[in-house]
Formats: sequence, structure tokens, C-alpha cells
Amino acid sequence: MKKTAFIFPGQGSQYVGMGKDFYDTYACSKEMIDLAAKVSGMDMNHLLFEENEELNITKYTQIAMLADELAILMAVKEKGIRSDVNAGLSLGEYAALVASGVMTPEDAFRVVVKRGAFMQEAVPTGGAMTAVMGLDNETIEKVCEETEGIVSIANYNCPGQTVITGEAEAVNAAAEKLKEAGAKRCVPLKVSGPFHSDMLKEAGEKLAKELEQVEIHDIETPYITNVTADYVSDKEEVKGLLKDQISSSVRWQQTIERMIADGVEVFIEIGPKKSLCGFMKKINKEVPAYHVDKIEDLEVLLKELQTAE
Repeated sequence: MKKTAFIFPGQGSQYVGMGKDFYDTYACSKEMIDLAAKVSGMDMNHLLFEENEELNITKYTQIAMLADELAILMAVKEKGIRSDVNAGLSLGEYAALVASGVMTPEDAFRVVVKRGAFMQEAVPTGGAMTAVMGLDNETIEKVCEETEGIVSIANYNCPGQTVITGEAEAVNAAAEKLKEAGAKRCVPLKVSGPFHSDMLKEAGEKLAKELEQVEIHDIETPYITNVTADYVSDKEEVKGLLKDQISSSVRWQQTIERMIADGVEVFIEIGPKKSLCGFMKKINKEVPAYHVDKIEDLEVLLKELQTAE
């Protein structure tokens, strides 16, 4: 089999009904969602499968997303598909940690429940995030540095799409300068806070205390962290990186480029929708990227992989 990477999306891809067909069809998927319910004390069937207002609230979104991603991951693995390297965007990094054997599903659910709550609690008033389209990262970094107040890059998603974060006034001021510098568009995001900015450092400190109770296991399958866009070679680094990740830039484009440079030939996005496959087309459209959100996606993937062998 070709060198394969599993990649997992972050918050923002969620939708009501995600994971339902896997829950109904695969015992291993049902087990994951039931475990998420047990660990979190939340009604996951209601949160995932029934119309509700909670799914888009951070403290609920994060556990729901992880439950869906791990439910699908277990079905993918049951079909005999394996990865050679894993990575996840922001919240998705927790699914990658499970896929790499670094954290048990139970511990991942426990940490993510706290992460979502801490991030929501830490969200200060006056924070904002804006997607910047059609401008190079160097220019965006320079403008952020020169803008008064707290504003920095939250996500390096792909060429032509970068997200800035921080104090609303500073983010808006930077957006105006970026338009003058040649950005095609600056689109304010409908988010509940300035994620991946210095304004979330308090949430990271709280998460660090929670992580003290978690056992980090040996890295069975290599994984790349958002913070450095590099492989984590020492399991002792994991907790510190997860603490920093909340307030650090997500270096997603660099993560994908690193994997391609290391010979990854197939990417499989596991989780709701296919935002990461969209980024892949802009990062390197020559490398095939598949997504598994529904059972029919898994069936298509299995046929494609058999044909490719």
C-alpha cells in the first residue's frame, strides 16, 4: 500500500447527523460514540443526531467532533486501512493522537471535554477572527507585527487562505491594511472567540493541569503537531505542545508539505465534510486526497485503494 496519512478536521466542520450511519452500522463506531457519552456525561445521540442549538457551542462542538472522528476512524481501521503518519487541524490533533496510539480514546474524550470548556470560559469579549484570501503569509505576518494591539496568524490553511486572530479592533485594523496590501478578500468568521491567539493562553494553562492526570503512551505511528509542523519524536513533549497549541498558530499548510516531502502519496481525511481535502487541492493537487464522512465515502475509498494497488 502507498504511504498514507490520516488527517482530521477541526472545529467548524460539524453538522447535525454526522456519524449516524457509522453508529447504526459498525459496532466499533457505536462503541466510540457511547464511550464519549459515558466520559462526558452528555447525550451524544441528541448532540450528534438531533436538531439542537448546542452543537455549535464550543464546549459541545469539540467532544462531538472527536466522537465522530474516532467513530469513523475505528470503521476505517476495521476495513484494514492503516496510516503511516497522522495529523489533525487544531481539535483534530486529538484524533491523530489516538490514531498514533499516544492517547487512549477515553483519555482523549476526557481532555477534550475540558479543553472545550476552558476555551469557552477563556474567551474574552472583543475577540475576533478573519480569513484573509489571496495574500502571501510573509505580508500577513508583517502587517500583524506592525498593527497595534493583539493580532497574529491563527491558521496557515493553504496558499491563498490564512486566518488572523486577536483583539477585534486590531484584527479589523490589520484586515484594512491587508486589503491595501493586495488581499482579494478579508472575511470575518462567525466564531465565539479569538482562537489560537495569545488571548487564549489562560485556557492553555488550565489544560496543562488537566493533562497532568493523563498517561501519554509511546508513539506507535508518527504524528505531526500543529505547533511546529514537525514530527513529535519524544512522548514527553506531547503535553507541552497540547498546552501551547491552544494559543499558537496552526501550521497546517506546512504540515501537509512536510508529509509530502517525506513521501506521503495518499491522504485520507476522516471526519465531517471535506475542508482539508479542499486545502489539499491548493497545497498540492497532484497528491490524491480522499474523505470519509459517510459509509458510501468509505466504500468509494476501498475501491480506489484496491484499484491503485
